[in-house]
Amino acid sequence: MDNKILEQHGIRDIKEIFHNLSYEELFQHEMDPSLEGFDKGVLTNLGAVSVDTGRFTGRSPKDKYIVEESTSKDHVWWKDGDNGSDNRRMKLETWKFVKQAAAEQLSGKKLYVMDGYCGPFEETRICVRLVTEVAWMAHFVKNMFIRPTEDELKNFKPDFTILNACKATFKDFEAHGMRTEVCAAFNLGEKTAAILGSWYGGEIKKGVFSIMNYYLPLEGIGSFHCSANASAEKEGEGDTALFFGLSGTGKTTLSADPKRYLIGDDEHGWCDNHGIFNFEGGCYAKCINLSKEKEPEIHDAIRRDALLENVVINDKGDVDFTSIEKTQNTRVSYPIHHIDKIVKPNPIGKHPKKIIFLTCDAYGVLPPVAKLTKDQAMYQFLSGYTAKVAGTELGIKEPIATFSSGFGQAFLLLHPTKYGEILGQKMTDHGAKAYLVNTGWVGGKYGIGKRMDINATRSIIDAILDDSIEDAEFEVFSTFDFQIPKSLPGVDAKVLNPCNAWKDKDAYDETLKKLAIMFAENFKAFETNEKGKEMAVKGGPKL
Repeated sequence: MDNKILEQHGIRDIKEIFHNLSYEELFQHEMDPSLEGFDKGVLTNLGAVSVDTGRFTGRSPKDKYIVEESTSKDHVWWKDGDNGSDNRRMKLETWKFVKQAAAEQLSGKKLYVMDGYCGPFEETRICVRLVTEVAWMAHFVKNMFIRPTEDELKNFKPDFTILNACKATFKDFEAHGMRTEVCAAFNLGEKTAAILGSWYGGEIKKGVFSIMNYYLPLEGIGSFHCSANASAEKEGEGDTALFFGLSGTGKTTLSADPKRYLIGDDEHGWCDNHGIFNFEGGCYAKCINLSKEKEPEIHDAIRRDALLENVVINDKGDVDFTSIEKTQNTRVSYPIHHIDKIVKPNPIGKHPKKIIFLTCDAYGVLPPVAKLTKDQAMYQFLSGYTAKVAGTELGIKEPIATFSSGFGQAFLLLHPTKYGEILGQKMTDHGAKAYLVNTGWVGGKYGIGKRMDINATRSIIDAILDDSIEDAEFEVFSTFDFQIPKSLPGVDAKVLNPCNAWKDKDAYDETLKKLAIMFAENFKAFETNEKGKEMAVKGGPKL
């Protein structure tokens, strides 16, 4: 690789460039005994390398910035007070200093450059290039994005370049109105990003996803935070299902169905020409309490070429997946071919007929499954509801409702209604049905009731996917006006209408009303025009 290519970004005096190393070459670099600190990889008995990401064991959404320039100015959903957006403005002047800080950190170093595709199709994908001084960062990108062939790499030209200067910080942040010395800044006009101060690999992954969330919807193409699977192994065959959900709702677990074939676990596009397609070439799974018995597909994927983050390892190389000593957000990235049952040869599915919105209702009042009208589906998509439970954070005494539009609000560069409009149109055009599935509590809120049994939830998913749910007798679920089945094979009929599972009926009514009010209050942000008001009336709870 010619040094002049990187010199265009202000990087000087490059000692050596390691361009698109193989997995074996990356392994040798990660195991270099001279490495110290967070550069260093540790070999586990599972064969995977493990690394630590320092004080950032997750993304820092409050430190994400979009440069305000002619390209982005009129399109981006800018953060304005408490409007829900994470897209903080960065002035062009500030961007120049941030990029300079990244370039200075990368200058005079041995650098790793890794190229990959975000998306499988030439007309819709982004060609991504990472520049970093850390071998395992290049490994992470090789895992997570679609790996070009040797012939494709010969003519590879990046659409977007990420300067990962995790060892540097922006010391003049206060003078430029920034929150801290750490940032992930994206210049959509220059098609360059700079990451300062954070070693967390997810900043790269979700940053590129945010970029896809900008470009594709402007072309009328869906870009969604969801998992997907299909009933047939060959691409473009069988039926396809999408699973939307926030962290902890079961998006990854339920899409890794032993009876079906995985398309992808996190980020997908939906276009009229190709149907559903995975943006990525790998998976980024949570590891906390991982076991071979409960999640065999993910456990077996952790082998050579996988990359563990922030797990606890003993002197013998054994991983303690139960430990939260470093973080609850322990992770592993691995190439998607580490999962046996995947759609081949490319991660592509037909237009989906089933859309499943997953929620973990810790209040215990939403039904395990509900059939949604088109208006209800759009309302639930824009609401993006789940709940935190008591004990996860200091001071939380009862469940806390969390609303994240599109089930991925932090990654939306355009206004949430844009994604809702596209999803609604695609569902209409291709005859997709929507369902709400609650993987949370039944018989009472967290601390009183119990978590929905995973086998019962899988039975519900089976009934949705094979259409047998349509043979059930339905009743109206009060307040939200959902259609809920009275019985389903493999599911205790008593819990299908959550009211029946509560001992204290008055407490149930009070809690249901409380949650409905939370939905309504959150949705006021979308009632700024007649269309939004109509959606609230037709799709929202009846107070």
